[in-house]
Amino acid sequence: MNQPKPTKPSHDVFVVEGEGERAYWTRIGAAWSHDDGHGYNVTLTCVPVNGRLVIRVAKPKEREAGR
Repeated sequence: MNQPKPTKPSHDVFVVEGEGERAYWTRIGAAWSHDDGHGYNVTLTCVPVNGRLVIRVAKPKEREAGR
Protein backbone atom coordinates (compact mmCIF):
# COMPACT_ATOMS: atom_id res chain seq x y z
CA MET A 1 0.00 0.00 0.00
CA ASN A 2 1.49 3.34 -1.06
CA GLN A 3 1.12 6.15 1.44
CA PRO A 4 1.65 9.80 0.50
CA LYS A 5 5.05 11.17 1.51
CA PRO A 6 4.89 13.64 4.39
CA THR A 7 5.57 17.22 3.38
CA LYS A 8 6.73 18.24 6.86
CA PRO A 9 9.93 16.76 8.24
CA SER A 10 9.62 14.12 10.93
CA HIS A 11 12.83 15.23 12.70
CA ASP A 12 14.85 18.37 13.39
CA VAL A 13 18.64 18.45 13.06
CA PHE A 14 20.75 20.38 15.56
CA VAL A 15 24.42 21.06 16.12
CA VAL A 16 25.19 20.91 19.84
CA GLU A 17 28.27 22.53 21.37
CA GLY A 18 29.17 21.85 24.99
CA GLU A 19 27.71 19.44 27.51
CA GLY A 20 24.89 19.36 30.04
CA GLU A 21 23.14 22.57 31.01
CA ARG A 22 25.86 24.62 29.31
CA ALA A 23 25.19 23.01 25.92
CA TYR A 24 24.19 25.37 23.10
CA TRP A 25 21.74 23.91 20.56
CA THR A 26 21.34 25.41 17.08
CA ARG A 27 18.75 24.04 14.64
CA ILE A 28 20.48 23.64 11.28
CA GLY A 29 18.17 21.39 9.29
CA ALA A 30 15.46 18.79 9.01
CA ALA A 31 15.11 15.07 8.31
CA TRP A 32 12.42 12.92 6.72
CA SER A 33 12.05 9.18 7.41
CA HIS A 34 12.41 6.80 4.49
CA ASP A 35 9.24 4.95 3.55
CA ASP A 36 10.77 1.65 4.66
CA GLY A 37 11.74 3.08 8.08
CA HIS A 38 15.44 2.24 7.63
CA GLY A 39 16.93 5.67 7.07
CA TYR A 40 16.48 9.41 6.63
CA ASN A 41 16.87 12.12 4.04
CA VAL A 42 18.60 15.07 5.72
CA THR A 43 18.65 18.69 4.56
CA LEU A 44 21.07 21.11 6.26
CA THR A 45 21.07 24.91 6.01
CA CYS A 46 24.74 24.98 7.05
CA VAL A 47 27.56 22.55 7.80
CA PRO A 48 29.05 22.78 11.29
CA VAL A 49 32.81 22.79 11.76
CA ASN A 50 32.62 21.63 15.38
CA GLY A 51 30.11 20.24 17.86
CA ARG A 52 27.99 17.17 17.27
CA LEU A 53 24.90 16.56 15.17
CA VAL A 54 21.75 15.55 17.02
CA ILE A 55 18.57 14.44 15.24
CA ARG A 56 15.40 14.67 17.33
CA VAL A 57 11.72 14.03 16.62
CA ALA A 58 10.18 17.31 15.44
CA LYS A 59 7.83 19.02 17.88
CA PRO A 60 5.43 21.06 15.74
CA LYS A 61 4.23 23.33 18.56
CA GLU A 62 7.79 24.38 19.44
CA ARG A 63 8.65 25.01 15.79
CA GLU A 64 5.57 27.24 15.36
CA ALA A 65 6.57 29.21 18.47
CA GLY A 66 10.03 29.77 16.95
CA ARG A 67 11.90 27.56 19.42
